Amino acid sequence: MAKPPSVPVPTAPVVAFEQSLDELEQLVVRMEGGELSLDESLASFERGIGLYRHCQQALDQAELRVRLLLDPDAPDTAEPFEPES
Repeated sequence: MAKPPSVPVPTAPVVAFEQSLDELEQLVVRMEGGELSLDESLASFERGIGLYRHCQQALDQAELRVRLLLDPDAPDTAEPFEPES
């Protein structure tokens, strides 16, 4: 029996990035709502900073990966990808 075509599944770092970004967006909405106490606001801010740092690290790793793919011999000299307008 033939195997069905495989569907690309997001890798764990991509899923973790998406989850972190979603949680960060939800935190921002809750904080902007003004319904949180001072303690809840501080805890949310602290969590948000951690999520932001996680997302930034994931983006930095993705950029490095793209640079390595563009020019594996000299990733520091690779030209950044410029989308078409």
